[in-house]
Amino acid sequence: MSRRALLSRMGMGLGGIALADLMGSARSAAAAGGALAATHHPPAAKRVIYLFQSGGPSQLETFDYKPVLNERQGEPLPDSVRNGQRLTGMSGNQASLPLAGSIFKFAQHGQSGAWLSELLPHTAKVVDDMAIIRSMSTEAINHDPAITFLQTGNQISGRPSIGAWLSYGLGSDNENLPAFVVLITKGKTDQPLYSRLWGTGFLPSNYQGVQFRSGKEPVLYLNNPPGIDPASRRNMLDRLRDLHELELAATGDAEINTRIAQYEMAFRMQASVPEVTDLSSEPQHIFDLYGPDAKQPGTFAANCLLARRLAERGVKFIQLYHQGWDQHGGLPNGIRTQCRETDQPAAALLQDLKQRGLLNDTLVIWGGEFGRTNYSQGKLTATDYGRDHHPRCFSMWMAGGGIKGGTVYGETCPFGYNVVQDEVHVRDFHATLLHVMGIDHERFTHKFQGLDARLTGVEEAKVISSILA
Repeated sequence: MSRRALLSRMGMGLGGIALADLMGSARSAAAAGGALAATHHPPAAKRVIYLFQSGGPSQLETFDYKPVLNERQGEPLPDSVRNGQRLTGMSGNQASLPLAGSIFKFAQHGQSGAWLSELLPHTAKVVDDMAIIRSMSTEAINHDPAITFLQTGNQISGRPSIGAWLSYGLGSDNENLPAFVVLITKGKTDQPLYSRLWGTGFLPSNYQGVQFRSGKEPVLYLNNPPGIDPASRRNMLDRLRDLHELELAATGDAEINTRIAQYEMAFRMQASVPEVTDLSSEPQHIFDLYGPDAKQPGTFAANCLLARRLAERGVKFIQLYHQGWDQHGGLPNGIRTQCRETDQPAAALLQDLKQRGLLNDTLVIWGGEFGRTNYSQGKLTATDYGRDHHPRCFSMWMAGGGIKGGTVYGETCPFGYNVVQDEVHVRDFHATLLHVMGIDHERFTHKFQGLDARLTGVEEAKVISSILA
């Protein structure tokens, strides 16, 4: 009898076969120890929650106050400021590049005196818990390579994601949940997100991120199909293990052991996933903390609350994606919406982690793939404008385990176009993230095509020691 026929007779069905494919992304409990026998130095954080703002948030409307742009509103971008830097085709052919100041007010907050926009009133309340980096830079000027660079350390797809690297190196702290979980805000349309952004590249397949969705089936194909009860599923898995072990003995393919472990993880997740994704046990004051969207599954607010629940249960890397920041036109209205959706939940996440004693060993990150231009793309008016992609400088923040709160790091020029102090390249960001987790980025490698590949690549990368506690 063929294997396909045998699986069919065992009641696995189409859903079970799909589960096998899906659980190539599940975390193997058998590999809980990770590839590193021990961290390179004591870790400051045990887990990461990365709030990725897809599309490129404007630093000039959020964290990088530039009154000179308002003073010189409408004037052409000086050649001495641009200094021949490349532009995208979306604004590079404009007759002029008029400077555009932000229409939003800025004020200083916290003991650090950090300047924040009025769009971020909740973030302003927790600013002393975070390090704001205003001098981020990247090499990519378009979304796909820029997002891929932030998420994998390379502009070309096919490399392991940050979460995959950490899962591979550090293993799992919970045998009933994946070590790497992905949450995407529902109903947002903007630049596309691809599963390769949380993929494993050349690492073993069981380190891939598992996407949790809103609705009745948080993980696709995890539930038993109609007519299959837990006892039948258990019996099927036992017999399937027998088949896999026969094939392992015949071929010696190590991926077969991975697949056996993945099926076992899926079986345990049938109980653990419904429990962790059920927010009904949360008290009303917690929903109030995260804001009015917190009770709506799949919103950024609900995902931030779910991220806290996953962190409590030992999930090592929790990646949230929130699309909608690509505002080439109509930026004021667009960014108002984005900040309304994200400001309170992100701040609430820090407060919630802190009150539970989890912020001390949880690294929280907020940021996108690049910034926006200081000039207007398209027509500039007193109340409306757009901004093109700008890789030369942008802002992000980090908070929690290992981070010195109340820090503002780096500086851009008065025009908000160039970094003039303490530039932080994407590779430096990756090196710092790994350092906080106890890993020396230069020593953390995986052999691929004869080379010792690493997240930070072969070019120089430095840890941003000034923002470390």
